Amino acid sequence: MSTASGSPQLNLIGLPRTELEAYFAELGEKPFRARQLMRWLYERGEVDWAAMSDLSLTLREQLAGAVSLSIPVIDNRQDSVDGTVKWSLDVGKGQNVEMVFIPEDGRGTLCVSSQVGCAMDCPFCATGRQGFNRNLGAAEIVGQVLLATRELGMAEGRSRITNVVFMGMGEPLANFREVTRACDVLTDDFGFGLSRRRVTVSTSGLVPQIDKLATVSNVALAISLHAAHDELRDELVPINRKHPISELLAACWDYAAATNSKQITFEYIMLDGVNDARTDAEALVPLLRGRPAKVNLIPFNPVAGTPYGRTPRSRVDAFRKVLMDAGILTVTRRPRGDDIDAACGQLAGNLDNKVRVPLSEKTMHTVNRA
Repeated sequence: MSTASGSPQLNLIGLPRTELEAYFAELGEKPFRARQLMRWLYERGEVDWAAMSDLSLTLREQLAGAVSLSIPVIDNRQDSVDGTVKWSLDVGKGQNVEMVFIPEDGRGTLCVSSQVGCAMDCPFCATGRQGFNRNLGAAEIVGQVLLATRELGMAEGRSRITNVVFMGMGEPLANFREVTRACDVLTDDFGFGLSRRRVTVSTSGLVPQIDKLATVSNVALAISLHAAHDELRDELVPINRKHPISELLAACWDYAAATNSKQITFEYIMLDGVNDARTDAEALVPLLRGRPAKVNLIPFNPVAGTPYGRTPRSRVDAFRKVLMDAGILTVTRRPRGDDIDAACGQLAGNLDNKVRVPLSEKTMHTVNRA
């Protein structure tokens, strides 16, 4: 099966229902054909036209000659001792991205990629150190979920995937159109049928896109914060130089109000001696106290070539206590899949023809493409 990016035909995977209905209307077919196809794809994981028995043979033959149902190809699979699974996926032209499945009691989270590489340049992240090649299309994003569903099979008659998080390779809101189209399919009752609270889009802080996301979707939002002061965040998350913390948080609270979100998740990687002091925790308190905020403290996972180390657990616990004592919901994330480089910040894939642009240019490029 060819990759989505390599096919010259229109790929029907990843098309939101309204677009799929419009396509069938062009063929002179009724809108329910789109719903039939989506059931085959997303409820049954079927991509073979021949198996879609409630579509007429004539229609199946017409579709088979005109369009494709293409998903990324698995290049490699690794299984962690803790049950985490990481796939390296061939998305064409020598490019690979990675996705990760994290099983937990009563929950299965799939972490998907939205770009080949990333242009955000966060120095603690393996993806950011690689540079950027291109955006993934909605077909390639939804294709990851479809592929993982097929790979993992069902548990008690239901998909093992209960949550999808855009926390893999890339900055999701820098690929706004394709990510939001993919979210439409993930949350459609005829798609994967996920609750909007079970689909999370994570961003390093593209404020204009956060504002725009509130007008087209109400999926869960996560912010890669990692610092309470602009000076340090400018270093750790360079987009902060364009959109400082005060501007970012204002956009978060507006998003929560506009989408009736109970909380915004703030990711905070604990870097030994960098951002993990009690004073750092105390600086977070006035920013988040009394707000719809949840903090995820993330132990740093080793990335080759970075100068950072992992904060000792005792200091993580002390940091968490400061936030909890202030009434801020805070959890410490348990590293998963670090033995196969599948933990937070470790996804790398394979990139050729990397592109690097100055921050100001990449910011404008991001806004203009959204």
